[in-house]
Amino acid sequence: MQLRTAMTVAALALTPTLALAQNTIREGAQSGAATGGAVLGPAGAAVGGTVGAVVGTAAAIPDAVITSVRGENYPSVVVRERVAVGEPLPETVELRPVPRYTEYRYAVVNDQRVIVDPRTRRVIRIIE
Repeated sequence: MQLRTAMTVAALALTPTLALAQNTIREGAQSGAATGGAVLGPAGAAVGGTVGAVVGTAAAIPDAVITSVRGENYPSVVVRERVAVGEPLPETVELRPVPRYTEYRYAVVNDQRVIVDPRTRRVIRIIE
């Protein structure tokens, strides 16, 4: 009987601790979900600035954006800077709007079409 009472008391004593742990896990999950949503949302590239954030954003680019960019015909601009996902384009490169998708811009640089975040000028995706 004493063992049963001791276990009941221990369970009651641990209940607030377990509830606190669940709240911490829930808050962490909510925070992580909010951050992930911001990264994968339409303007996700602006959140990061790191290659990981940009790569995460690239996964969320609608196929219609890529198709639209492929259909445009503008001359290529030559730049000396490295053109890579996560790297910003020089100010001298003209960013063109993507029809129906105002949150993106694109450019044709070194014979490559690139989708760009207009706020940071970082390359989100290189179209092959």
